[in-house]
Amino acid sequence: MEQAGEVRGTFYHLPSGGIGLTPLSPARADALAARLAGLGYSLPYVSADRDTAAAFAKAWQRYAGVGAAVRVRLCLYRLGELTPSRPVPAGRGRSVGEHSGDRNQLMQWCREFAADVEEDVTIDAGTWAGTRFARKRYTFWESPDGVPVSMAGVNPMLAGVAQVDPVYTPARFRGRGYAGAVTVEVSRAALATGAESVVLFTNAANATSNALYQRLGYVRVTDWAVYDFATYEFTRLGSDDR
Repeated sequence: MEQAGEVRGTFYHLPSGGIGLTPLSPARADALAARLAGLGYSLPYVSADRDTAAAFAKAWQRYAGVGAAVRVRLCLYRLGELTPSRPVPAGRGRSVGEHSGDRNQLMQWCREFAADVEEDVTIDAGTWAGTRFARKRYTFWESPDGVPVSMAGVNPMLAGVAQVDPVYTPARFRGRGYAGAVTVEVSRAALATGAESVVLFTNAANATSNALYQRLGYVRVTDWAVYDFATYEFTRLGSDDR
């Protein structure tokens, strides 16, 4: 979005079909919704800071004639000074892909993570490449006897920003510091590969994860929200630019 030749905001198509927005005023969110609806777009959801998401969702309902509902409220964190938890649990981090069974283990844990956060996605060998989980670099934390006990992923770096997502520990391994250890591992690796900022999202309702990331040096930036709409594909409905 431009005004007087200056960029005032951007939107971007997310891998799972919705759009993400940079912070926009209510008026600009309204103008963007009107423009996209006029071009015939159908959006499954919007993801943005809380106020921008709410303003766009309200406008999109009006222009696109669909319903909107909050899927989840999140908190956005940016890494300040990385502060590993003490004591560090026994074991080590290693890149996923070093062992023959890694792919099946990874898909299983991504399925479990998606179920935990109520994400509607099918994850198996046939669908993996088309999911948002495929385009990430993963690390396992494994116990001293070589058993994976936790994982963390990092999205491809974009404009100097690396996003940690997802972080998952199976229920039977929780409460032992593994999630913190693997998060430190991937955060440190992201910085080492040139990331200027490392960010992550948490569910605003999950006090445990919010407290954990703050102990590791992540600083809360803003509140975030995801709104789902009634249609479920990001497609151009018309062939002309109306």
